[in-house]
Amino acid sequence: MILSMTGFGKATKQLPNKKINVEIKSLNSKGLDLNMRMPSIYREMELGLRNEISQKLERGKVDFSLYIEITGEETSSKINAPIIKGYINQMKEILPEADVTELMKMAVRMPDALKIEREEIDEKEWSDIKLVINDALENIVTFRKDEGSSLEKEFQLRIANIRSYMDQALILDPERVKNIKERLQIAIDELKVNVDENRFEQELIYYLEKLDITEEKVRLNNHLDYFLETLNGNEANGRKLGFITQEMGREINTMGSKSNHAEMQKLVVMMKDELEKIKEQVLNVL
Repeated sequence: MILSMTGFGKATKQLPNKKINVEIKSLNSKGLDLNMRMPSIYREMELGLRNEISQKLERGKVDFSLYIEITGEETSSKINAPIIKGYINQMKEILPEADVTELMKMAVRMPDALKIEREEIDEKEWSDIKLVINDALENIVTFRKDEGSSLEKEFQLRIANIRSYMDQALILDPERVKNIKERLQIAIDELKVNVDENRFEQELIYYLEKLDITEEKVRLNNHLDYFLETLNGNEANGRKLGFITQEMGREINTMGSKSNHAEMQKLVVMMKDELEKIKEQVLNVL
């Protein structure tokens, strides 16, 4: 079974005063490229989260976002009462007739009138957040499995097409050999010289052996089988599939260079087209 590197997972949970939102998006990449966005209060947890995400997702360009939405009466800003009282007393000395309410409005705008208390991580709250993160990870893994299933069907179709075009090319092989023999015979006849028939046959056999595509057909068949075997294996391995497609390309190219037959060359081009489609999609495999 294969997994796609493309995926999306989202999970939310409502707490008494907060709403937790987690989104994870991933695209294909050679390795793991993890970008994390989360409130600064939870930064000390980032390293552990990175390890968990990397173990779960392995590869891909991953964007992880943790949003905390305050839905209740909760704030980390507190009124700095001693500072504000000091401002008001100073302003009373300057403006003894001023209204206290107006002085208060002015005081709260002064520097240090509000103090930001550093929040501490609540262990219970972090446990709730971890559950939401795990749900989002499970959702993106499910998404990747579904995408991988679609990719697998696509690969099986392309492999079947390549095998079909190869079989059609082999049907043309006797005609190709016949045409080569006829062209060589015509060339000899046009020279109008006497030729040793036995030597001619030996040279012809040697020439046809160099153009024989039997070995390429056997190796390409083996590569196609190995690709499907890897596809159905227990481990998802996009890199391995990529290496196999390279070997498939070598055999198809060799068949094309040896063909010397217009219809066979057309079939080789069609095989190359199918292989390119496989290569494009292999880049998305985990």
